[in-house]
Amino acid sequence: VQLVESGGGLVQAGGSLRLSCAPSGSSFNAYGVGWWRKAPGKERVEVACISLSDGHTWYAGSVKGRFTISSDNAKNTVDLQMNSLKPEDTAVYYCTTGGNCGFRGYYGVHYWGEGTLVTVSS
Repeated sequence: VQLVESGGGLVQAGGSLRLSCAPSGSSFNAYGVGWWRKAPGKERVEVACISLSDGHTWYAGSVKGRFTISSDNAKNTVDLQMNSLKPEDTAVYYCTTGGNCGFRGYYGVHYWGEGTLVTVSS
């Protein structure tokens, strides 16, 4: 599965961005889809995930209440709406699929996209 992320960019603190993840030439089927991020000098960490079979979602504590993950069946994308952005949200954001989303987050197989850069200025 090839994934393509889009929607990154430069935004001021307090602003919003909407990221999209689309499978190139295929569909997500009923897999889970997760969004992860890697900040400079840090490890890649999970941000949110969604189960496309039952709609269950999970969020990291650092983004809960600010970010919303959703699926758009018409566009065949999984989106991450990011509001009230903070400088510490600056990172390359990656989507992944092939596994599932449970009560503790994403688990299972990972197929990764190339990522999209989000920069939040203070």
